[in-house]
Order: sequence, then C-alpha cells, then structure tokens
Amino acid sequence: MLVISIQSQVVHGHVGNSAAAYAVQAEGVNVAAVPTTLLSNHPRYPSLRGRVLETELVADLLRGVEERDLVDEAAVLVTGYLGSPGNAAVVADFVERALVRNPKLVYLCDPVMGDDGRVYVAEGILDVLRHRLLPAAKLTTPNRFELELLAGLTIADAQGLRAACGALVGQGRIDVVATGCTLADTPEGQLETILCADGRLSRFATPLLPIRPFGTGDLLTGLIAAHLAKGEATEVAVRRAVETTFAVLVRTQKAGTAEMRLVPLPPPGREP
Repeated sequence: MLVISIQSQVVHGHVGNSAAAYAVQAEGVNVAAVPTTLLSNHPRYPSLRGRVLETELVADLLRGVEERDLVDEAAVLVTGYLGSPGNAAVVADFVERALVRNPKLVYLCDPVMGDDGRVYVAEGILDVLRHRLLPAAKLTTPNRFELELLAGLTIADAQGLRAACGALVGQGRIDVVATGCTLADTPEGQLETILCADGRLSRFATPLLPIRPFGTGDLLTGLIAAHLAKGEATEVAVRRAVETTFAVLVRTQKAGTAEMRLVPLPPPGREP
C-alpha cells in the first residue's frame, strides 16, 4: 500500500506533508512525500524562512517518482498546497500521466486556496484547480470557504451544500468532503465534516474545541487517503479520519501546544 502525497513541507509544525505523511504511516501505509515548498513554519507566524520550490525541481522530483515505478504501486494520489502556478501546472501534468499509467489510482485533490474569507495562494492556481485537477479527481476535500469559492455559491444549509457540491461535479464524477462546516441545522457547539456523494450527505459532527491549530485539514486528508489505500469505502474512511483528527485535537488541547500534538502524550510520570 502506498500513498503519493504532493504538498508543502515545514521544519516546525504540522501542515502539508508534515502533517499528512506521519498520519499515513501511522495507519500502516507507506507514503512517497513530494514537497512543493520548504518553509521554516506556517506563514501565519511572525517570521518565515524558506521558499516555494522551483518548478523545475518539483517536476524533476515527480519524474523520479515515475522512474521508481511508484505510480504503479500507489493506491492513492494526493495533491495539496502547490505554491506557484508553475508548480500547479507540472503537478497537473503528473496527475494526468499517473492516471493514464495506473487507471486504478484514486486521485484525492485537496484544493488548498484559503480560509476565513481570504485567498492566500498565488494568482493562477485557482484556474489549474478548476480546469485540470478537480476534473481529474475522484474525491476533493475543500473547507467551506474553498467550496464556496470553487462553486461560486454561498452555503448556508444542507440544500446549499448539495448545490455547491453539484457545481463541482460538472461532467465528471467527484465526491466532496466539506470540512469546517456549521450549517443552519448544525447543533450548537458542534463542527461538521460532510461527505457529499451522489447528492447524498453523510454528516460527521464533533464538539467545537476552543483551539485552532494549523494543518487540521491536511491531517484529515492524509488520514482519508490512508484508509482509502487500505481499501475502505469512502464513507468509512471519512468517518475514521474525522474520529482520529478529533482525538488529535483533544490531545493538543490537553498538551496546551500551539501546533497539533500528533504523537501521543507520554504516560503519567514520564517527561514528553
């Protein structure tokens, strides 16, 4: 079992592959992690070091993935934060080649673009996502803001969510996992992850905790990919990923850390 994961990497913290790779491995699945950026930390810290990787380097790494026959071995391909329009284009080229080479490959597109009403990716990436990556995907995991942006619709209730997911389907078939949702009928104090497949909604609610560490969406996507790689049905994969992500958030809250606590807390009496 192998997941190919193409997204950002950080030295400190857990976003992009620095969240997803460990999650995939912890589920007993191998991962080939291809970076699109190499940064010291999440950009929302007061300072930031590193850079978006050069398009030629990303393309070269992806050619190496092909030369090692990893596309043939992989069960799931994940794309996340792309960093630049050039990177988005070469990743789209790779996705297209990979799906031709291995028709059984499940492509999961995490359309990382923004949150809280703010787009934080370079101009041009949205076009690649809309016109090349999403049409090729079997599953996508946008947060509510990203889903609204891609669909061009405002989501207030379950009907609006179905309409937004339907706008993404177009001529192909894609299941949508909408994260960070609070709809009109969401119970107070809860946050929902909602799977929309064939117009049917499967809703997974968890208590809303008073913390918001970076990378929860990347962690969730990595966990979904791992469960899909093990042959689990999409609804089961999403449910288990939500449960594990919530457990990590509870652990993070108990630890009092700003970054997600992916590694379990040590037993009482032992230092972390």
